[in-house]
Amino acid sequence: MTGPERSGMTGPRHDRVVPPEEPGSLGEIISDISEGLSHLFRQEVELAKAELRTEASKAGKAAGMFGGAGIAGLLTAIMLSFALTYALDNVMPMGWAALIVGVLWAVIAAALFAVGRNQARTVSAVPRQTIETLKEDAKWLKHPTTSETTSS
Repeated sequence: MTGPERSGMTGPRHDRVVPPEEPGSLGEIISDISEGLSHLFRQEVELAKAELRTEASKAGKAAGMFGGAGIAGLLTAIMLSFALTYALDNVMPMGWAALIVGVLWAVIAAALFAVGRNQARTVSAVPRQTIETLKEDAKWLKHPTTSETTSS
């Protein structure tokens, strides 16, 4: 069995091709455009959120490096103070050991600061990808083409 008999349907069989959808009324077209723009806006907001989370993460890492440089700098000041005190006192050779440790802390502080500064330079407060896609969207709105369709 084929056709309607197989499926249990009765009645005339229609073997015709359904024509493609014709544009609806002006209200339907405006509604479709409104829905499309709303969907596009939500996507842009989500993209902006994702970019800002990424940039906030980079900023957090840079802040951590600056914090480490601050702690190392504080330890440098403490150790160099002790070292200078012992060196000036010149009574115990332990003062020179404290000086060496202080200089090592200074090197560590400088290295952490340099890494933190380089990390901070990569942080961008501007969501560049979102801006680019918004520019593309604005360009499309100015010159929409009928050959390009977007599916959700």
